[in-house]
Amino acid sequence: MIYNTKYQLFEQENLCSLLLPLGTLILEGMEASQQNAVGGGNKGRFKSICVFCGSRHGNRTSFSEAALDLGKKLVERKIDLVYGGGSVGLMGLISKTVFDGGCNVLGVIPTALLPSEVQFQLIFLYQLSRESAQISGETIGEVKTVADMHERKSEMAKNADAFIALPGGYGTMEELLEMVAWSQLGIHGKPVGILNVDGYYNDLLALFKKGVEEGFIEDSASQIVVSADNAEDLIRKMEERMGEKRMRETSKKRKRS
Repeated sequence: MIYNTKYQLFEQENLCSLLLPLGTLILEGMEASQQNAVGGGNKGRFKSICVFCGSRHGNRTSFSEAALDLGKKLVERKIDLVYGGGSVGLMGLISKTVFDGGCNVLGVIPTALLPSEVQFQLIFLYQLSRESAQISGETIGEVKTVADMHERKSEMAKNADAFIALPGGYGTMEELLEMVAWSQLGIHGKPVGILNVDGYYNDLLALFKKGVEEGFIEDSASQIVVSADNAEDLIRKMEERMGEKRMRETSKKRKRS
């Protein structure tokens, strides 16, 4: 009996010595899977990206091509689109591309910019689309109306994991710069990207650099904006930027604990 007890203890100790490393590996694997699910490692996975862009096509075909290409890249990655709700210009191109590709499209439109009859038609068409979606099972884009331009940007930011600016006019640049300012103030920690098609934003990027040189922009804040001349490189850089940020946050939490 004593021998059996000792043997059982010996067996249990050896079993524990085998199971503990196995348990550690399982836990590490689970943690790695969780990190990958939310963008662990060197990349960060976006569920939705807000795109600021012009309601015109611009004078170069490369602008339209870039909007179409960005839309295709979002579809390939199964990333939903949040945008300003227009159906013309670069707005129309990217929204149709993402919508036709099967991803969700959320357009945010201020009611102040719409006549009352257009507002009624927009709401009616949206309700009709939702009914069709229930019958056909197709993914239908959503239209959300807000009170004004300020609420529009807030709603767009709330529904997006990152921001990208295609070429555009005053409105596009204003939206881009507000997201940059919010990042600097710590209002959000989401990546902000510029798709610098044919050097369209060269002068703006040079102005950012000038602001650092003249002491109006901190060196750390100069890293807020990520830029590239094609959609593939831009999204990859933004994913890496988000992945690095999450790794830093995870490292800080571990040090505190």
